[in-house]
Amino acid sequence: MRGRFMDAFTAGLLQRIKNTESDLTRARETGDDFLADVEQGELDDLHRLAAEHGVEIGATSV
Repeated sequence: MRGRFMDAFTAGLLQRIKNTESDLTRARETGDDFLADVEQGELDDLHRLAAEHGVEIGATSV
């Protein structure tokens, strides 16, 4: 979707991915293995959702 108008769904999904990546990094840095597992599961779900809807997420994944 680069270079094209981004609809609210796409923008929201990309923001959720960015936030979840940040939360996952923080969980790993603090040694919270349970939270890291939860955040990784959420990130996997968001990536699946993005793929199902043809949303390019770039190379910023953790």
